[in-house]
Amino acid sequence: MEQAAPRKQVLIYTDGACSGNPGPGGWGAILVFGPHRKEMNGYMAGTTNNRMELFAAISALGALKEPCDVKLYSDSSYLVKAFQDHWIEGWKKRGWKNAAGEPVENQDLWWLLIKLTQKHHVEFFKVKGHSDHPENNRCDELARAAIEEFRRINSPHTPEA
Repeated sequence: MEQAAPRKQVLIYTDGACSGNPGPGGWGAILVFGPHRKEMNGYMAGTTNNRMELFAAISALGALKEPCDVKLYSDSSYLVKAFQDHWIEGWKKRGWKNAAGEPVENQDLWWLLIKLTQKHHVEFFKVKGHSDHPENNRCDELARAAIEEFRRINSPHTPEA
């Protein structure tokens, strides 16, 4: 009987940022596989910090070309606790209502993220934000750079005299 090849071990670091909440938002992610490193970022108009945190994880996991074993590091308690503290299972049992009986926010992104965690084996880890964690700091830089890119592209241009 042939054994399946072991999955690739990938480290992912993510962060989201928002200028205003809601407002223009950005996300950043770093994927590390052995000696390979890939940085990604992007932006959205009229979004929230939580949506950008989720979108960073979705974008990073979506970039993987095959099922992998992933350790995903984020400074977002919202993202990490949903998996570590099994919030998602509770939401499902309550018909996608939170503990207060209100609809869970960002369901569209949670559903995408859940689908990706079914393809990959993902462990979530909380890191302290804006501290001495170099990859988290870099993800924050990528997210903020994306917001600045959004502003640059969407600022009114005044013709030179």
